[in-house]
Amino acid sequence: MTERFKFSIAATDGKARTGSIQMQRGTIATPAFMPVGTAATVKAMKPESVRALGADIILGNTYHLMLRPGAERVAKLGGLHKFMNWDRPILTDSGGYQVMSLSDLRKLTEEGVEFRSHIDGSKHMLTPERSMEIQRLLGSDIVMAFDECPRADRPREEIAASMELSMRWAKRSRDGFDSGGEHAARSALFGIQQGALDEELRKISAEKLTDIGFDGYAVGGLAVGEGQEAMFGVLDYAPGHLPEDKPRYLMGVGKPDDLVGAVERGIDMFDCVLPTRSGRNGQAFTWNGAINLRNARFAEDTGPLDERCECPTCSTYSLAYLHHLQKSGEILGAMLVTEHNLAFYQSLMKAMRGAIAGGTFSAFAADFRRDYLKDRK
Repeated sequence: MTERFKFSIAATDGKARTGSIQMQRGTIATPAFMPVGTAATVKAMKPESVRALGADIILGNTYHLMLRPGAERVAKLGGLHKFMNWDRPILTDSGGYQVMSLSDLRKLTEEGVEFRSHIDGSKHMLTPERSMEIQRLLGSDIVMAFDECPRADRPREEIAASMELSMRWAKRSRDGFDSGGEHAARSALFGIQQGALDEELRKISAEKLTDIGFDGYAVGGLAVGEGQEAMFGVLDYAPGHLPEDKPRYLMGVGKPDDLVGAVERGIDMFDCVLPTRSGRNGQAFTWNGAINLRNARFAEDTGPLDERCECPTCSTYSLAYLHHLQKSGEILGAMLVTEHNLAFYQSLMKAMRGAIAGGTFSAFAADFRRDYLKDRK
């Protein structure tokens, strides 16, 4: 039988690493980008199409799935993989971030977070133990520890107290996960480093997580409005505080140039709603930068969306047609641009893996930024 969880580094180039994560439901090539399937669907995409574009793993959302259709119902229906027709690994977040950002009338205590649903106002309690139970009911392959994510502009003493609380919750998450029987025997648990923009707090958090022991480690609390420069400032040191032989996951990131800069700094895994959300709103990511397909200059452009892309959208449809779909509000427009954006993200990850393996990552990153960050002519 395939190992429960095995991370291997095949090559490094500076701080950048490429390798793989082996799990029972499949191997994940790293650096990896995980499309976000918030409510058991990667929006505007069939699961088989997401896989065909190169995704080895997707992300599911504990908060949304616990509220609708409910974790117990998903379990009754055979688990999240069967429910949504995705037979490869799924990482589920813990629900903590959404509870803090989406819910009204939330009450934070040592025990957990009491909150009201943004859907119907019903009252719920989410604790580390309940988060582990929900992710077990969903059948998650990579489970995230339950944490709190404070805003980076809060006073340092608040951020420190929040980090310490998250570390106590991390231990409870570990204990809750380990009590999961068969699920714990085939799945993995990741801890989440907190500390906002403070290097000392990040270091303390990493030490506490390492003492508990996890299969992988996430850098949490970034991409929450601090800006790319501040985020990169944290990533200059934060991954180095985490175990070198475990995967490092930057949560909720990001734009294509964010991904390149984070891989340069030693990150192995990413997730973000940007390629799918942008696809529904007419923004496409290309090797020459992001473009707005609603722009009138595309109305009679018979060329492809991205000449360097071989995805079905680029090889079949013209910019003029995609512009028309966006202006008309047609559902097909959201589907086609989402397909392209996900293909572009996977192509970018594949190109980075190849450049790291070939020892040419610095040159690749420089060339990428030259083309991506210039205005498209």
